[in-house]
Amino acid sequence: MFYGEYQHSIDRKGRIILPAKFRETTKANFIEKFYITRGFEKCLFMFGEEEWKIQEQKFKALSFTRQEARVFNRLYFSGAAEIIPDKQGRILLPAYLKDFAEIKKDVVVVGVSNRIEIWARDKWVEFYANFQKSFEGIAEKLVDN
Repeated sequence: MFYGEYQHSIDRKGRIILPAKFRETTKANFIEKFYITRGFEKCLFMFGEEEWKIQEQKFKALSFTRQEARVFNRLYFSGAAEIIPDKQGRILLPAYLKDFAEIKKDVVVVGVSNRIEIWARDKWVEFYANFQKSFEGIAEKLVDN
């Protein structure tokens, strides 16, 4: 659904604009509402409403008697915010999520199939530099031939 890497900046009101391709996908799939939360490696995860519900069901199914499940669900869901883009496709990132992802001005918006990731540009550059060389090795371990 969401693919590609796009560089943007936060405007003076603290908003970012969704890439045009993502807005097209959103419109074609009737996605009006998103949920955004803390992701991994200091990025933000953003899901369309239907995909969010799928993810939520998986995580709700984790046993609350397990400490790891309680901790994960607390951090994941307490960080969640409902987001509705304006008519121009702009979204306002909550301050606590910008702080978590160390986003100041420049961002990279990345499509990762069923979700969108929002990165501080310097964090994305660092992540990419650290993992691009190991991409093939990771693929060999994860993908069955």
